[in-house]
Amino acid sequence: MTTTQEQLPALGLPHRLDHGTHPTITQRFRDFDTEHPWIYLRLERLVARRLAAGATRIGMKALFEALRWQQPGGVKGLNNNYTALYARRLISDHPEWASAIETRRRRSL
Repeated sequence: MTTTQEQLPALGLPHRLDHGTHPTITQRFRDFDTEHPWIYLRLERLVARRLAAGATRIGMKALFEALRWQQPGGVKGLNNNYTALYARRLISDHPEWASAIETRRRRSL
């Protein structure tokens, strides 16, 4: 028997305890990125500016927070679980940034 909880209290986020039926982090990221293409473009500009200013290491979590501060109403759905996926996408598009953006081995999809 599978136990399902449709909503987490006070968060309004769908949550399923049946691990075989919910979207992976990668799938959720792709959906979010498709709906909010400007997020990637802003992150790309932030990295470029920081590197141009002399930074040798870039922390994606710090960029997420900077992006949140820049948006008056916040960025609904900008999940910290997406930092690694945005980092990998930035490195894929800008291989010259690989030494500045730290990534770790992925443990989940």
